Amino acid sequence: MAIPAQQQQPAPPKSPHKKKKKPTRSVSFSLPALPFPLASFLHPLRSASSQWLVLPVLLMVVLLVRWVVGLGPYSGMAAPPMHGDFEAQRHWMEITKHLPVREWYWHELEWWGLDYPPLTAYHSWVLGVIGDRINPDWFALHTSRGSDDPSLKTYMRATVLVSDFLLYVPATVIFVRLYGTLSSLSKYDKACALGAILLQPALTIIDNGHFQYNSVMLGLAISALDCFLTDHIYWGSFFFVLALSFKQMALYYAPVVFAYLLGLCVFPRLNIMRLVLLGATVVVSFALVFAPLVLLGGTEQVGQCLFRVFPFARGLWEDKVANFWCAANVAIKFRERFSAPLLQKRVSTHSLLATLLAIAPPCTIIFLNPSKRLLPLALSACAWGFYMFSFQVHEKSVLLPLVPLTLYLSGSLDSEVVAWVSWVNNMAMFSMWPLLQRDGLVLQYGVVSLLYMWLMGGFSRLPRGWVGKVVHLGSYIAVAGLHAAEWWVGGKGVGRWPDVWVVAGVEVCFGAFVVAWGWVLQRLWWESGRCKVKSE
Repeated sequence: MAIPAQQQQPAPPKSPHKKKKKPTRSVSFSLPALPFPLASFLHPLRSASSQWLVLPVLLMVVLLVRWVVGLGPYSGMAAPPMHGDFEAQRHWMEITKHLPVREWYWHELEWWGLDYPPLTAYHSWVLGVIGDRINPDWFALHTSRGSDDPSLKTYMRATVLVSDFLLYVPATVIFVRLYGTLSSLSKYDKACALGAILLQPALTIIDNGHFQYNSVMLGLAISALDCFLTDHIYWGSFFFVLALSFKQMALYYAPVVFAYLLGLCVFPRLNIMRLVLLGATVVVSFALVFAPLVLLGGTEQVGQCLFRVFPFARGLWEDKVANFWCAANVAIKFRERFSAPLLQKRVSTHSLLATLLAIAPPCTIIFLNPSKRLLPLALSACAWGFYMFSFQVHEKSVLLPLVPLTLYLSGSLDSEVVAWVSWVNNMAMFSMWPLLQRDGLVLQYGVVSLLYMWLMGGFSRLPRGWVGKVVHLGSYIAVAGLHAAEWWVGGKGVGRWPDVWVVAGVEVCFGAFVVAWGWVLQRLWWESGRCKVKSE
């Protein structure tokens, strides 16, 4: 039966609530990835909800790469009589653990005598004490010399990683965030820059392959930069003193740091109090570092330490390095033309003058315009000057100009910058080829070099100008040709030139480094002009 109209229930009113929209991805995720593979890998983590994963993923990849490189051989592995740098580091842990402080810089100097500043000695003491608790045989006085125990290798490799992740990695993460914000980079761009910096092949293969603790010194230097970026200049001075007190190679950065701090004291108006406080900070910091050495060993330890740290008696160079002196030695036989005392006196003087001329431009620019944004480029340019012209340079010293140049990626991921920085990293790896080949790290050298080249875009990332294209492609062809020729001949050289491949590599790399130094100076000048315009 039909219901009467008046008794029919009215239709329920429409719900005022709107239909729920489907969740959409963030705008940043929808943007295209930067045009190189490393950026493409990080692109899925670009959305706001996934940002927290970026750092853990990067750190896990970095840890994996470093540990895999560490599975290979090391400097001096099963290579008597001296057993290389691995034995040197182990021996320092042995003597600092078992001998009184007054003997640290005097003990059996013919067998890897301690020749780094006090902070390295203290670091070795801590690691020696910990290692002795695990296995006393690893660092037993005298009897442990030249040990190739696999468990010792595992412990030593682990100490490099722990030191790296306690100092270098945190300092780099902080720097990328600060410098990237200063340069108005997005979070995604900062993540790409951080990946490119932490996966830098040269530092990875030297510390985790060849075996050293360069990341400690570099981490302290970057910590100083972090303090400068946040205007904590006194803390920055303290951390830089610690870097100098760990490895004397940090002197490559010292002129620029001094010029920057002096510029802050002079411009825009003279600040005498700041200058006095900076000087007092440096003096007190050095006093704190050397205090245990003096109090426990006597004042004569300071003189012996400095004598060991600056080994002028070793000559102009030891191995063939891609700097001016080794490159020029093809035409001017320094060791044949000059006696050892004359070589130390005359050529060292020329070396000092050439180095001062080379570092003058970046120091002048950063002094007249003490801008935070100029720090990485100024440090790199200054370190290139030291590397190319200074006295007693090692292959591993190329890390000093290379690290701040790679840090510059956190301020710009322009295709031109990425192309030049990745190219310099590749050429730096090739410059260390003789050292790595001698260590048996051929596989590791090839894998990390090609991996980094591919991650950063490889041959597709070339400069825009034709000159840059010619330089990059020409150097890559030269490197490939030298490797192919050495492999074909078997590394025996040609006729009466047994070192022909090493010498040819020196010439190629020195030419590349001169171009790199020129590009850094040009970029520094351009950035300096930008900073002046912004300040006005």
